[in-house]
Amino acid sequence: MPPRSPLSQRHGLDAAWVCTPERAHHSPWATMGQWLDERLSESLDVAGFLTDERFVYENASAVVGDDPYRPNTFVWFHRDLAAEVVVPGRIHVIYRDERIVVIDKPAFLSTIPRGRHVVQSVVVRLRDELELPELSPLHRLDRVTSGLLVLATERRWRGAYQSMFQRREVGKTYSALAPLRPGLELPATVRNHLLTRRGQWQAEVSPDEPVNAESLIELDRVLDKLAIYTLTPRTGRTHQLRMHMFGLGIPIVDDPLYPVVQDVSVHDFRRPLQLLASRLNFTDPIDGRVREFTSVRTLPLHGEE
Repeated sequence: MPPRSPLSQRHGLDAAWVCTPERAHHSPWATMGQWLDERLSESLDVAGFLTDERFVYENASAVVGDDPYRPNTFVWFHRDLAAEVVVPGRIHVIYRDERIVVIDKPAFLSTIPRGRHVVQSVVVRLRDELELPELSPLHRLDRVTSGLLVLATERRWRGAYQSMFQRREVGKTYSALAPLRPGLELPATVRNHLLTRRGQWQAEVSPDEPVNAESLIELDRVLDKLAIYTLTPRTGRTHQLRMHMFGLGIPIVDDPLYPVVQDVSVHDFRRPLQLLASRLNFTDPIDGRVREFTSVRTLPLHGEE
């Protein structure tokens, strides 16, 4: 692992780093510039970065292209970020103290930076807005799902809270808008084995495998031909609630994957998935207090909300 970065965060993102290998007996690199060019030229304008002094050593001094090659040396830099479409919707800060931040996330906003969504992610936006450079999520929430998400303010608090989530000591309740199916007996507990395969968008049910996914599905209220359901997951498999609702014959409204994969642009924000992480409760592992949080959003959700 590298020592502490000499560069501060930019747009809520840590600086990238690379480390030179131990010099071999016949090292092909005479200078740092030669090594950086071989290591990074496919993704960066190395000559331009060197001219603009955008590569730095541990002491924050700029890397000069003609510097003699240094083995086992860390070099830091900030990558250029591609332009991103702004994801609409407000991140509501529900609660904040010295250890945790609880937010209400809009649909279409990634929790962590990945792929084409870097600045347009909860972590990057809030690190900058809240001036919390070590802010990190304690559990996951799909990009298309709205609702409550808990984050640790600093690395030192992360372990205790994340362990609580891993031990399933956090009560999570979701709300979903889906078709009303006459004759469906509810409440119902769905238990099966869900699996995901690399390269496939949809999860699968594996009937011959032991149960690894369990959800309680309850009818909340009827809205003509639709209804609002209360969903209580007892495990946390990928797409679990969406799969379990689909399996009951009541797929969640505006789900882009179930029952069929839809060709929807990643920048189409008009029809959010009608799934909301609505309530969350736990006993704080640090001070023993009972924590209970409720989403400020309600179903049905609307685009750009």
